[in-house]
Amino acid sequence: MRVLVTGATGFVGQRLVAALRAETTHDVTVLVRDAESYEPPDGITVVEGDVLEPGSFEDALSDVDVAYYLIHAMGASGDFADRDRRGARNFERAASDAGTGRVIYLSGLGNDADTLSSHLASRREVESILREGTADVTVLRAAVIIGDGSASFRLVRQLATRLPVMITPRWVDTDCQPIAIDDVIAYCLAVLERPATAGETYEIGGPDVLTYREMLLETAEIETGRPPLIVPVPVLSPRLSAHWVGLVTDVPREVASPLIEGVRNRVVVTDDRLEGLVDFEPIPFDVAVRRAVGLASDDPDAVDRAGATVPPKRGEK
Repeated sequence: MRVLVTGATGFVGQRLVAALRAETTHDVTVLVRDAESYEPPDGITVVEGDVLEPGSFEDALSDVDVAYYLIHAMGASGDFADRDRRGARNFERAASDAGTGRVIYLSGLGNDADTLSSHLASRREVESILREGTADVTVLRAAVIIGDGSASFRLVRQLATRLPVMITPRWVDTDCQPIAIDDVIAYCLAVLERPATAGETYEIGGPDVLTYREMLLETAEIETGRPPLIVPVPVLSPRLSAHWVGLVTDVPREVASPLIEGVRNRVVVTDDRLEGLVDFEPIPFDVAVRRAVGLASDDPDAVDRAGATVPPKRGEK
């Protein structure tokens, strides 16, 4: 299959390219903004271009069967929602003109009946724009992705391990269903191999539903053995919360602010249809965290710093 990966230099994109490359049946092309600074795996075709600049990237879609759209503008200065909108519109038109059969988009969990944060609302808008084209669009909606390089997990990890006491807003008790990066990649590959998933929207998550308080406490326990004292208060606005997070973590404000705004939304899987189509056991939160912080071991009898046995990685006995 001829596959295009956009956002190939990102947290998810890098791992997806490597996984696709391991599947020798696929011809993989990546779209990057700066080809000179990108070191592709062997056998990968690299095309330089930017979806915000029509005329610069269309060659990447030539003879492509399926395109992964992993581009999110959050993190740059200015209006990220406007950039997401323009990029999706340009890509939708180019994919339609090229006759691309399918587009797979990684979006965000959240109930459409709620008032979604600007970050999640932008993800929904991109979904709608991509669907206006001729390609069949498969949407995967995920909450916090646990892995080394994930901005949202970096927030959780640094807050959990840097402060002995945390004064937090009420969002600390919002439910979230985090998912390991390995499982995200597995789902991305699963829908690629299953034509029946074209045109569908799926929610994906790990096996654990946790509050942000529980995520913070468990992450701290795993890495330091010293969980912080968390004191929720009703007076911290999302803007003040983002400012506080900016002082404590090294996550750029342009990324931290939309993420913090989004924690008011309950992000839990309510439709698990895709789980029934795939053949693997989702990775528990604690195991995903150990892998993300470098405490996992190939030895199934290994014991981490907090004294818990580390299960073997998927596929190991």
